Amino acid sequence: MKIIKLANHPELREQASMWFSDKWGIPVEAYRDSIQSSIEQPDGIPQWYVILDDTQQIIAGTGVIDNDFHERKDLSPNLCALFVEVAYRKRNIAKQLLDFARLEMKSLGFEKLYLVTDLDDFYEKCGWTFLTTVTEDEGGLIKMYVADTV
Repeated sequence: MKIIKLANHPELREQASMWFSDKWGIPVEAYRDSIQSSIEQPDGIPQWYVILDDTQQIIAGTGVIDNDFHERKDLSPNLCALFVEVAYRKRNIAKQLLDFARLEMKSLGFEKLYLVTDLDDFYEKCGWTFLTTVTEDEGGLIKMYVADTV
């Protein structure tokens, strides 16, 4: 499956914005603006990636942003919004997206990539290391992981 960098495919901006918004419950405008920023600055942060099926529907995606709504602004950039449609899970697609994002961040000059999650064990299996617990913007605690870019 081919990973598509949305900065290079502006024609997918609206479809991807609606897909991410539907999966995460964040207003479509937030994704639209962030994806547009990646199109305007294809060698910076943010970046967004999707995988399409044979019918050109998005089946998986993720993004990289400066900060994923937590207090540690110094731990940047952050992988965010990783999602794989249920019918496509357990096929190593999430790990492919994670590895692709790490490679992309290396090419942009970053040595580390961070993410926050409430999942247990998944990211360790994908080569990430628990770093610390951080406070989310809404006040709750969440686990932060780190990975070297590759």
